[in-house]
Parts: sequence; structure tokens; C-alpha cells
Amino acid sequence: MKSILIQNIKAIVTLDKEDRVLEGQHLLIEDGRIAYLGTEQRNAETVIDGKGLFAYPGLINTHHHLYQTFTRNLPQVQNMELFPWLKTLYEIWRGLTPEMIYYSSLVGMAELLKYGCTTCFDQHYVFPRARAKHLIDHQFAAATDLGIRFHAARGSMARGRSDGGLPPDDLVQTVDEILADSQRLIEEYHDPKPGAMRQVALAPCSPFSVSGELMRETALLARSKKVRLHTHLAETKDEEEYCLQQFGLRPLAYMDSLGWLGSDVWYAHGIHFDDTELELLAATQTGVAHCPSSNQKLASGVAKIPRMLELDVPLGLAVDGSASNDGSNMLQELRSAYLMHRLHYSSTAPSAYQLLQLATRGGARLLGRDDIGSLEVGKAADLFLINMEKIEYVGAQFDPRAVLSTVGIARPVDYTIVNGRIVVKDGRIEGLIDEDKVAEVANKLVRQLNER
Repeated sequence: MKSILIQNIKAIVTLDKEDRVLEGQHLLIEDGRIAYLGTEQRNAETVIDGKGLFAYPGLINTHHHLYQTFTRNLPQVQNMELFPWLKTLYEIWRGLTPEMIYYSSLVGMAELLKYGCTTCFDQHYVFPRARAKHLIDHQFAAATDLGIRFHAARGSMARGRSDGGLPPDDLVQTVDEILADSQRLIEEYHDPKPGAMRQVALAPCSPFSVSGELMRETALLARSKKVRLHTHLAETKDEEEYCLQQFGLRPLAYMDSLGWLGSDVWYAHGIHFDDTELELLAATQTGVAHCPSSNQKLASGVAKIPRMLELDVPLGLAVDGSASNDGSNMLQELRSAYLMHRLHYSSTAPSAYQLLQLATRGGARLLGRDDIGSLEVGKAADLFLINMEKIEYVGAQFDPRAVLSTVGIARPVDYTIVNGRIVVKDGRIEGLIDEDKVAEVANKLVRQLNER
């Protein structure tokens, strides 16, 4: 693997345990890892001039639905909340094909890369009955073609409308079908080693679309195979009312009854936890993926992030599905989170730097990884670079740790590097993928899906 030297970087925001910001130093990459940080001159096959550049660890997206990239900006759902929004979109998602899964994954992950995200976690849970086989394999193929670090969650739905669930019956599978495919994916793709580019988690969709049996059996399988567990929880008041009516328990108590607490579990959203529940999350080290843009668009509420930080609940940042965001841009998510919490919590809101920690070290913690999330010797060479000498950043250079949240970055980054490979240069995807051709094919598939 080629070596890369980035010389004289204006500021390296390391996100290490000392929260160091290094000025005017070099960063050397060898064999996919960071080999050196400092002022000594080193040699490499590729040299990048770091003058005017801020360097950051690659952002880590901890909750996504890439297939939803094909149903963005639909007028009929723009003013809906979660339950009616889902019921409307399920009718479109019934038409998903393997080709659509591949191209929606390419599009969503390419956008993530262009805005500094180097690790994507995706929860795919829609399996149309006639085309259900090997859909997640197409996601892994897209990730490989782009060069992004990819964690795939084998999502699932097992409770259709005829059983009191939300999804149509032809989008649900049996427990046996789900568990068999989950085991296949783990055995074929999950790599537990440091530096892994592929990992698998198991992720039944939500309390209102799966059975208690599936949740229990999934947890047993995941723990026997040493992979992590994920689901949606405490996203809306509708979900809370559903759980109370169906199970006689609040959502977190229901999860507890099924064995879904622990340091190998994290939930998407976690908005409507009360104080006692937050303390339980902290005590069990059960994590939360915070999705501020989606929570605002669907009017779901504001997660209690200041209290979670105070209690040391494991926290990451996420874009959520592209149909509830409507994008795959982690830099936008940082600014969205910063502004939302400043409005809601004022002086007790998380700082700009705390939110950056969520998007890097926090994400690594949720995914159970200590090889990504910071710029340190020996860590994976996942990072992005922004040229701060452009006109839109004049006057914005005083605090490199805060600028991504306070000022915001509204254009693609100058470089994204994953595993020591340049995958974005001058804001464009590098390598195997022709950006313009992918967009052309994807737009045709979008039209096909929505016309159905």
C-alpha cells in the first residue's frame, strides 16, 4: 500500500485523549495506518501540501438507511410524523430491487465520503418478499467499490399489519428466515480484526415491526457470534404509546425484558427516555445514536444529550435515513446538532467540540472499535482535510475544534482518506467510481421506483 505524507498542516485536530491540536506538523501514512505525527521531515510516495489545511479524524456515522436515498424530497411526506410517514413510504419501498440497493448505497456512501465520513453504519431492514435474497451483499459490494469502511446491520421486520405491526405483510419475514440470513452474513463478511473494512451487526427494526421472539433470538445469535446489536428506540411518543398498549411496558423496559441492554447494544434516537432510564443506560453502558436532523424533520423531539453526556451514556452522531434528513452529510449533522441544542438548552447545550467528539471517538465507541476515531500513531489512517484559506472561511480560523459546528462546512471536503487511500480529492470521488455515471444511472432507478 502506498505511503502518503501530508506536510506542514495548518492544524491537526487529533481527538486524542489529550484533545491536542497540532499546528504546522506533518502526518505520515504507511500501510493504511498513521505512522508518524510531528515536525521531522519524512519521505513518502505521495506528498500533499498541508498549507492552509485543517485535518480531522474521519467522521463515523452510527445510524443510516441508505436505500432511502431514492425517496428524498417527496412532497407527500414532507409534513408527516413518523408513523404516517412510514406507512406512506412502505408502499414505495415495496418496489426496491437489488440494483436499487447497490446504487442507493453507492450514492449515500459517496455523499458521506465527500463530507468527511469514513465509516458508515447502515441498518437495512426492508426485504420485499419476491426479491429478499442477498440485498446486503450488494451494499458490501458498493462499499468495496467506493473504499469506505462499512458496518452493515442485518435489519429485519417480522410483525406485519395482519399481526398488529406497521409494515405491509409482504415486507416481513419469518424468524427462521431472518436468523439464517443473519448467520450467513456474519460468517461471510464480519471481520473482527483491527483495521477491518467490513463488519456486521444484527438490528431488528423496532418494537412496532418485530416480535419479542425475534428480539430474543437475535440477541442470542449476536452474542454467540460476538457481534453488536442495534434497533430504533424511544423515537416518538407514538412508539411509547404502542409499547404500553401492546406490552404493558415503556420501550426501554420492554427491551430490558428481552435481554437488550449492555455495552454491545446501542439504540437509534433515544429521545423520550426519562431520568431513571438514562441512569439505566449509563449503568449498563447501552449506547444511543443521536440523529438531530431527522428528529427535527419528523418533529420527533430533542434528545437529552446534555444529561447523557453528564452520565457518560455512550453516544454517537448519525444522519439517519436519507428520506428523513434528506441527506447523507455528517458535517451538516454537526451544525444541525449544534444549533438545535443551543436553541433548546442554551448555556447547558453540548459544546461544538463535544459534538465533534460524538461524531468521531463516540462513534468508534458505539461500534466497539478502538482503531478509528482519532488521529494517533498506530490508528487507522481515516481522515479528511479542509482548505481553510477559501473565501467562505475568512474569519473562521480561530478555533479548529469548533468550526465544523459553529460555522459549518457547506461544500465537499478537499481530501478524504480511508485506510490510507485517497477516496476524495478536490471534492470529487476518486478511484473505481465515475461520479457522474453513477448519478445518471441512479436517477433512472429513482424514477422507476417512484413510478411504481
